[in-house]
Amino acid sequence: MNKNDSIAWLVLAGFIVSGCVSSTTTGALPAEPDDGDAAEYNYQLGARYYRNESYELARDRLERAIELEPRMAKAHMTLGMTFEALEIPRLAAESYGNAIRVAPRDFNIQNAYAVYLCRQQDFAGAGEYFERAATHPENDDAEQTLTNAGLCMLQKPDQAEAERFFRTALDHKATYGEALLQLCLLKVRQQDYLGARAFLERFMSANMTTAGVLYLAAEIEKKLDNERGRSEYVNRLLREFPESQEARRILGSG
Repeated sequence: MNKNDSIAWLVLAGFIVSGCVSSTTTGALPAEPDDGDAAEYNYQLGARYYRNESYELARDRLERAIELEPRMAKAHMTLGMTFEALEIPRLAAESYGNAIRVAPRDFNIQNAYAVYLCRQQDFAGAGEYFERAATHPENDDAEQTLTNAGLCMLQKPDQAEAERFFRTALDHKATYGEALLQLCLLKVRQQDYLGARAFLERFMSANMTTAGVLYLAAEIEKKLDNERGRSEYVNRLLREFPESQEARRILGSG
């Protein structure tokens, strides 16, 4: 890994998966249901087993939920995730396909399916479903969906397409921190340090500053031969985050 990449990975955020499991499995399970609620009960229990990595138990409950309610898209989708965890790719693909088939206009399902396609390195398909999810009129978090799409394109890698998605995310929410950071990191990779500075300054004006962000800012100023600017960020890092790994790195480098 070269120096530019090492700078970039300091604050590179993880791939965010938004979708049906995270939004529907919180809270306590319902009491033992009557027949009308049995499918939902089995789904909730299966999703909880999935989160706890009890995949065989999750599979049993999710398949039962689908048996009771064949058009329960979130059960199909979570079953696909479960088959992925069990390393049964054929059944995973079948379950994801069933989820899209029964709920083709559900943007949460579209987003989760796009993430799956990205993991399968089907970048064209992933981009298509991210776009569908992002343009859905009820998706109030389109900037997150578009940032996911940009992160996916970086895995291809296709920096131009990634940048397009990140910039479109900012069209939806100009202060969205993840997209601003990703554009900053992309500019660092491209050795466009003025561009990187601009995006990081936009991030810092509207989002919480961390030790990693201050370290990145200092490194960018170093690349721009701005020793005064670098010193300001270094001093702030040491003052605000004296116990951080980044502070120790600064002190260790002298």
